[in-house]
Amino acid sequence: MDATSPNSERRPFSIKLWPPSQNTRQMLVERMRNNLTTKSIFTQRYGVLTQEEAEQNAKKIEDVAFSSANEHYEKEPDGDGSSAVQLYARECSKLLLEALKRGPRTKEFGEVPTFEKTEDVTEELTSEKVSTADVTLFDISKGQRAFIEAEEAEEILRPLKEPGNSYTKICFSNRSFGLEAARVAEPILVSIKSQLKEVDLSDFVAGRPEAEALEVMTIFSAALEGSVLKSLNLSDNALGEKGVRAFGALLESQSSLEELYLMNDGISKEAARAVCELIPSTEKLRVLQFHNNMTGDEGAQAISDVVKHSPLLEDFRCSSTRIGSEGGTALSEALESCTRLKKLDLRDNMFGVEAGVALSKALSNHADLTEVYLSYLNLEDDGTVAITNALKGSAPLLEILELAGNDITVEAAPVISACVAAKQHLTKLNLAENELKDDGAVQISKALEQGHDQLKVVDMSSNFIRRAGARQLAQVVIQKPGFKQLNINANIISEEGIDEVKEIFKNSPDMLESLEENDPEGGDDDEESGEGEGNEDELESKMKNLEVKQDD
Repeated sequence: MDATSPNSERRPFSIKLWPPSQNTRQMLVERMRNNLTTKSIFTQRYGVLTQEEAEQNAKKIEDVAFSSANEHYEKEPDGDGSSAVQLYARECSKLLLEALKRGPRTKEFGEVPTFEKTEDVTEELTSEKVSTADVTLFDISKGQRAFIEAEEAEEILRPLKEPGNSYTKICFSNRSFGLEAARVAEPILVSIKSQLKEVDLSDFVAGRPEAEALEVMTIFSAALEGSVLKSLNLSDNALGEKGVRAFGALLESQSSLEELYLMNDGISKEAARAVCELIPSTEKLRVLQFHNNMTGDEGAQAISDVVKHSPLLEDFRCSSTRIGSEGGTALSEALESCTRLKKLDLRDNMFGVEAGVALSKALSNHADLTEVYLSYLNLEDDGTVAITNALKGSAPLLEILELAGNDITVEAAPVISACVAAKQHLTKLNLAENELKDDGAVQISKALEQGHDQLKVVDMSSNFIRRAGARQLAQVVIQKPGFKQLNINANIISEEGIDEVKEIFKNSPDMLESLEENDPEGGDDDEESGEGEGNEDELESKMKNLEVKQDD
């Protein structure tokens, strides 16, 4: 910022958290779009959005959240943007949850929802009728997030009291139950618990004092004790160990669970141990999700015990849980017994090389894997090479491979390329925020040349890629029949290279992500790299002759 700026006194620090870069904003849109189009507890219940509808929703959500946070940033006293970032994330999360619960639009309702800012929050203005197509689902989560007290509980839960009702699934999410409302719900739940198969109590005590919230949890737990559930969702309740134990009666009575969700629950090492202690059996468990907790290495040991005794596990998510090398190694070893695994998400932890190597041993046994999310694990070259080598020989139907932000250099590119070349069902490849440079980009693009007709998304942003690598990637992906998106932003492509890439995409400009953060001057003083514009011809010759080597 210019030192003469009127705001220079208010913002004395050079490091700013706001605004986010265009690349960061686009990556957030992509993640939200993926949440709206991939299988989850929400899309299973409310429906999966089409790619087009998910894209429209995700862009609108991000735009509104950004606008709201940006207005806040202009008014915040410290000026570093930290509170704006928190508001931005909170608003995106809130609106995404609303979009997930609203589900796909139908021809009758047609329009994409609109959002409008209020003073403190962003609210969905349009409302749609609750679908009654599934008479087995009782869902009170639609509409605005709100407290529910005794009188309203009597009215809203009335259908559950009707004799002969066929409800087997209940969703009380997004409505905060007070103590009196819980006491109204208690006898109703007792009366129907024998017919229930799926229970969603996520985010159902928000804003309540801890003592009241724990008592509400205890009431619901006792009421549902003895039910034979297939799916239980206790996410977004800031449980901690106290909350987990408040649900003790319910958890101890469950020996047939197929799906368990404990996301964003403050699951510490003590809480993780309580989960492991209380659930009597996970032999039938297919889905286990622990996203966004403070589990750490010691907590990971407890989760590993659960995983080790879940031989039918197909979907395991333990992302953003503060797990380091020791815990990552324990989890990896436990996963060796889960040979039916289809989806693995361990993003945003601190595994390091040692845990990465341990994970590679487990992955070599997983023939059914279709989605692998291993971004931001500090894998470095050695961990990445071990993992991609393992995947090359297994997971023939792999569709999604994410290895962003792992400090991967060009040294690992040959092994990654060999793995990619073998995965003909790939729809998405994410290698963003690494150091693969031009040579790595060329090798990856060569790996994608033959086949890969299902490929839709390639992200190699922030990889120090220059003109030759960018052009080669563009020339390869543009040939794929269903391709949707190439992201090579935040690289060091020359102006001539930018023009060449745009020319390649001239008939499909929407397939090319913004290049606003590209820095054509970014490598001019990098004498050690030896990869200046003067080496373009050498790289072009490599492109012509390069072959991706695969082991027999």
